Amino acid sequence: MPSPARWTAALTLSAAAVCGPLALPAAAAHAATAGPASLYAPTALVLSVGHGERAADATAERAVTLSCAPTPSGTHPAPAEACAELRTVDGDPASLSPGDGVLCTKEYDPVVVTVEGVWRGKRLSYERSFANPCVKNAYGPAVFAF
Repeated sequence: MPSPARWTAALTLSAAAVCGPLALPAAAAHAATAGPASLYAPTALVLSVGHGERAADATAERAVTLSCAPTPSGTHPAPAEACAELRTVDGDPASLSPGDGVLCTKEYDPVVVTVEGVWRGKRLSYERSFANPCVKNAYGPAVFAF
């Protein structure tokens, strides 16, 4: 004979299976009328770096989060500086250029950087391979310094 605990679990799962789909239209209607949760367009990024020429072949060695609105935050070591740097290029990491006077060796030790997420409400997906870590840091002294 089944125990009371099993009966309770079975009834709870049955009720969730039957009533769960009925609650979805009401929740969707509420979400549609609730309006925006914030005055700021969402900006939330995940940045990763790994050794290799392509992200698909490289193991991510480090990954950080970066949010720039309403205030800079995340696990990035310098969120305020990284957000300021991205604002200068309207959130396009491909538009970052190397700083003046940066000198790097010509050794080939490729690193690949990815940036995935949302910048001011627009989806962002970026991948770039740099010849070595020095070149990577030259292109994004704040953004890619993690």
